Amino acid sequence: MSKPVSSSRYALAVFFSVIAGALVALQTRINGEFGVELGNGALAAFFSFATGLILVATLTLAFRRGRIGVVRVVRALRSRELPWWAVLGGMAGAFLVLGQGLSAGVLGVALFSIAVVTGQTLGSVVIDSRGWLGVPLVPLSAWRALGALVVVIGVVIAMDFSPEDLARGQALLLLPLLAGLGLGAQQAVNGRVSRLSGFAGSATLINFTVGTTTLLITLLVSLPFIGLPESLPSTWWLWAGGAVGGMLIVIQVTTVSIIGVLGLGVSLVSGQLAGSILLDVFAPVAASGITPATLVGAGITLAGALVVTLAKRSRLEKPAA
Repeated sequence: MSKPVSSSRYALAVFFSVIAGALVALQTRINGEFGVELGNGALAAFFSFATGLILVATLTLAFRRGRIGVVRVVRALRSRELPWWAVLGGMAGAFLVLGQGLSAGVLGVALFSIAVVTGQTLGSVVIDSRGWLGVPLVPLSAWRALGALVVVIGVVIAMDFSPEDLARGQALLLLPLLAGLGLGAQQAVNGRVSRLSGFAGSATLINFTVGTTTLLITLLVSLPFIGLPESLPSTWWLWAGGAVGGMLIVIQVTTVSIIGVLGLGVSLVSGQLAGSILLDVFAPVAASGITPATLVGAGITLAGALVVTLAKRSRLEKPAA
């Protein structure tokens, strides 16, 4: 029987999980600006992921449980107990960071984050309702459908674009939308790998390894068309994206056992949307452009995401007839 969690410990875990969500927004700003400075979003994404890989590998392999967890996953892959596609979740994370480097500097952090949350919410609804990737089947209820519709309405309001805006780059919203869809799949396969390894850090290390490899291949393929920058940025914080990602992972791994997957998901989404708006308001860049429509759209998107998540929990907790 697990020991009850005190209210103060639970509240502290929620607080730090919201901070972790804000760190997602901060990483988006850093990688977006890094991509603009380098003139190469793929290179910015690779630097960010590779830095995170070094940090995660150091933290995970320092623990015996972490090393054992990696060995368990490798053995499961060899015996085919674990399908090969289950370890490809890192590709979704790589695409998210690539999207940050390519489009966040153009769209602004707030709009980028709203698009990611939208894609992530809709992706989870589809995966759950189909039972894909080994997740428990969660039939599409009226509440979940309503929540998904509210999320779509929120992003449409937040976009607030005209045909002229679309021509100037609003089509880049497709990148974070697709990245969000990928994150829904990543959460599904990551849970499977994490349960098998017995240590969340081991699954995280595998994700970062796959993601870094994916971005390296992407960078090598793009080099003949884009080339390398003549010089590297000297602004120190532009190189901090990987470290921020590492801190985000440490917080998630620590708090998920206290507040659960549901609490972590809600806290992350809340922190990400709030943090993205605060960054665009108090530390704006040329691409920021916060409007009343952005604020209203963010609020509606958050409300829809909460409805989808809470309805899922209600469905899972409903006793069988």
